[in-house]
Amino acid sequence: MADTISFLKPREAVLSRRAAIIADLTELLPPECLVHEARELVPFETDAFVSYRRLPLAVALPKTTAQVAAVMKYCHRYGIPVVPRGAGTSLSGGAIPQEDAVVLGLSKMSRILEVDYANRTATVQAGVTNLNISEAVGIDGFFYAPDPSSQLACTIGGNIGMNSGGAHCLKYGVTTNNLLGVKMVLVDGAVIDLGGKHLDAAGYDLLGLVCGSEGQLGIVTEAVVRLIAKPEGARPVLFGFDTSEHAGACVADIIGSGIIPVAIEFMDKPAIEICEAFAHAGYPLDVEALLIVEVEGSEAEMEAMLKAIVEIAGRYGVKTVRESQSATEAALIWKGRKSAFGATGRIADYICMDGTVPLGKLSYVLNKTSEIVDRFGLRVANVFHAGDGNMHPLILFNANDPEDAARAEEAGNEILKLCVDAGGCLTGEHGVGIEKRDLMRHQYSEADLNQQMAVRYAFDEGWILNPSKVFPLDGRPAA
Repeated sequence: MADTISFLKPREAVLSRRAAIIADLTELLPPECLVHEARELVPFETDAFVSYRRLPLAVALPKTTAQVAAVMKYCHRYGIPVVPRGAGTSLSGGAIPQEDAVVLGLSKMSRILEVDYANRTATVQAGVTNLNISEAVGIDGFFYAPDPSSQLACTIGGNIGMNSGGAHCLKYGVTTNNLLGVKMVLVDGAVIDLGGKHLDAAGYDLLGLVCGSEGQLGIVTEAVVRLIAKPEGARPVLFGFDTSEHAGACVADIIGSGIIPVAIEFMDKPAIEICEAFAHAGYPLDVEALLIVEVEGSEAEMEAMLKAIVEIAGRYGVKTVRESQSATEAALIWKGRKSAFGATGRIADYICMDGTVPLGKLSYVLNKTSEIVDRFGLRVANVFHAGDGNMHPLILFNANDPEDAARAEEAGNEILKLCVDAGGCLTGEHGVGIEKRDLMRHQYSEADLNQQMAVRYAFDEGWILNPSKVFPLDGRPAA
């Protein structure tokens, strides 16, 4: 894909000192914690938004908060841009570096430091994978609620940066609702603690500000997260409909009636076929749209909730209702959903969009999305968190055809504008990164953007933390 999204011009004063910078970083970090040879930098040139890539100046992989602080203090002193990186699963280009930047990766900081069941918390390093927390506490009957589809690989630091969600966040909330505290290194190397094991912290809610800030306010090295007791039981149920409009209207009616299942996931026919071919989960292939609705609680509670949901679905001509009959069937149902992005990659290149819309507009936005993609001569598979209106249309294209790739990107931009115009927003959980940066003015006024940039400027006057991301490149305060 041609570079239609711009990056800041690399700082010549930094590029001209590359050898000296690497020599200095060698003094600050053990040999195994610094990558600087060109061929070794290639794995860090992009993230899951693979249409864009840049080789960084170097990659620092510290093992401790003290080492992170030393690198930040040094980079701040010499005005060297720093791009934080977790597992590189960002779908918005949030971890893509540039030629004058040091990538600061947290993958070596991957320990669970403490599990405190009395306070129902876990203290973890930022490089711990999302799924690893639930696996560590599952034997004792607990879990960590946010569950992005990439939870096998994505890390808590990245989840905090993007305020990640997941299928089960309809009931339990996204990262910000399950985060109690962080240890963070500021741009000048100072280390601060925000929040903790207690339920609320005194003073301004800086923790809420940090969660979702995309690595532009500091580097999170540790986090205190909330643990939740496993429910008595859980049951996913498949609901098949003749049209996407009926499925979307059913979702709005379920939530509007006051019923909050653990999850409501949506797939249209292309997504159903793609996921079923991969996971063999037993998805019905004779429907145009599928809802995966999961309820939890005691048997009596689940039966009562499902009875009400089936009654609502009947108003919209539900064609198939299929309850999982075993833990194996339940696992297959979720395997199909959580494998959707990877399964789609087997048949085509794609861009995964991320916009949020009011539930009452789901049917409208689904229709308009199809119209937009058809107009560009492309295909789309829709699979998303329907319960909270977080849409993820997968726009299929041929990455080897520059014109096809450009059409896919343009179609994606129109879909994101559609989400905003429908009363929603540009992102639900993937973040802004570079992908949505130039659309920020479609959602925010100049006054809105200036206020947000003023907050960012207060933390980082030199704009060295993830500098090409989130905000339009023009109109920024002078660094």
